[in-house]
Amino acid sequence: MKFENLMLHSLFAACLLVCVLTLGAMISAPSHAPASVASTNQATATQPAG
Repeated sequence: MKFENLMLHSLFAACLLVCVLTLGAMISAPSHAPASVASTNQATATQPAG
């Protein structure tokens, strides 16, 4: 029982560490929109409404 408990705690810690590192990388990464998306957004933003 002690061994299984230790293994589960270790697995939880490892999974938590991976999730935190992944979330941190996604938040801190610069966001670069593809050229096709950027040109589409620019074209629709400059069209007059109506």
